[in-house]
Amino acid sequence: MTHRFQTVESADYRNGMARLAAAVNIVTTRTADGRFGFTASAVCSVSDAPATLLACINRTSSCFPAFDRARFFSVNTLAPSHEALSDLFGGKTSMTERFSSGRWVEGRTGVPVLEDALVSFECELANAFDEGTHRVLFGRVIDLRSSDQEAALLYYSRRYVAWNNS
Repeated sequence: MTHRFQTVESADYRNGMARLAAAVNIVTTRTADGRFGFTASAVCSVSDAPATLLACINRTSSCFPAFDRARFFSVNTLAPSHEALSDLFGGKTSMTERFSSGRWVEGRTGVPVLEDALVSFECELANAFDEGTHRVLFGRVIDLRSSDQEAALLYYSRRYVAWNNS
């Protein structure tokens, strides 16, 4: 007989997750309606053969409909100098306002790529599924751009933290 355990309370879970440092990323796509993007810390590697990562998006997000239809997306990992850009993409600002900041270029598939990101992974959607409040997007990495920057922007204990490799 399988015993099913109760999950922890949402507030306890959020407090625990605040203790898990994570890289800050901006996930972007393009549809016929324009460019869309959001700030995400729920991004991680899945496999290196084939090169695959995952990114999670809240299904109540204003840009969820665009990602629901998108075949391609980009994950752009941020440096400490991108803190204001992260706030812009994490807030209630319009997509036009979000993309008016930062240096965006068109990737191989037409999605917006942050020119000075630590690393940008351009992906083709391989799979997606819903879990709780979010959709998990699995992307096959079809292009990668990286910079020489060493410092990364992390999110820890509900605030930004700069991490430097030197």
